[in-house]
Amino acid sequence: MTQELILANATLILADETRRGCVKITDGLISDISDGTSVPAGAVDLDGDYLSPGLIELHTDNLERHIEPRPGVDWPHAAAIVAHDAELASTGITTVFDAMRVGSIQRGKGRYLKYARQLATEMLDLRAKEMLKISHFLHLRAEVCSETLAEELAEFGPDDRVGLVSLMDHTPGQRQFRDISKLEHYVKSKRGMSDEDFITHVAELKQLRARFGDLHEAATVAAAARFGAVLASHDDTTARQVEVSAGHGIRLAEFPTTVEAARACRAHGIAVMMGAPNLMRGGSHSGNVAAKDLADLELLDIVSSDYIPAALLQAAVKLGEIWGDLARGMACVTAAPARAVGLEDRGLLEVGLRADLIRFRVGEGTPMPRAVFCRGQRAA
Repeated sequence: MTQELILANATLILADETRRGCVKITDGLISDISDGTSVPAGAVDLDGDYLSPGLIELHTDNLERHIEPRPGVDWPHAAAIVAHDAELASTGITTVFDAMRVGSIQRGKGRYLKYARQLATEMLDLRAKEMLKISHFLHLRAEVCSETLAEELAEFGPDDRVGLVSLMDHTPGQRQFRDISKLEHYVKSKRGMSDEDFITHVAELKQLRARFGDLHEAATVAAAARFGAVLASHDDTTARQVEVSAGHGIRLAEFPTTVEAARACRAHGIAVMMGAPNLMRGGSHSGNVAAKDLADLELLDIVSSDYIPAALLQAAVKLGEIWGDLARGMACVTAAPARAVGLEDRGLLEVGLRADLIRFRVGEGTPMPRAVFCRGQRAA
């Protein structure tokens, strides 16, 4: 039986403009787009609210927050996944690449144990049972400064919906933690390390990088190809690091830490992604380049929510204000991320694409989601 829904009298956010119009949805796809403010019989009157493609989230740590809401608390995973899914839907995110770390350290004060394979299996099982509201893919964050990365990557295959693999290196003294004092503050507050513990931790990480780094980097590049996933860089700082990333075939850079790296990404045709909290707070908590600086320099392509799901829509609207073009700002969280990971069936308001949509209005600079649709079905 054909299912139809008409959303009328909306301010449509199209690829390069906004205009009043009406969207017709048939069996989960956009079947017609027309101009005007009329409201046909049986249509839902959006009263001029914005209607945008659903937001596409490429990097969020939000699921990890749900499975470990406090240090040492392992929350039941099914409940955590469902709560995470509902939270994202409520903020307008209709497609997410759930970030899961692969690569662990088995001992010491700085240890962190493997979890990704089990969590991914539970996520995919809930998806197969149609228990989730939005579309989920996996984003494996491959930590080269670890002991077990190659073994953990080997546990995944082409059927696991791994859409994105990011090549991470959190060795102290470079990239995100080139200022070791930032790392010191982070791990001491999170793990309760003493000064002596921290010195030992830094030495152990550097030893791991020297022993496994090159092997893990090669394993990550090979694994992304085996999965058919997009390979991304993470925290590139120098033009030389970007050159190495380009040599791996990387076309997406997560959170380059300097203007130098962002400029080098542009020269190599690598899309630059920055975190919404960085943009909204006016800078990075770890002292890296401010997302607004990259926006002002025309070096920002994609935004992720990072660790605050609601920040994704807020950042898109803020970029619209910075650039004087709301459609362009929204493209950073819809069309651009879709292109970056090869999703051709979403990210735009176009006939034939998935009816993943968000209705929102803006009050005093703050966007307020009013309805979210996935494949034409109300998700939030």
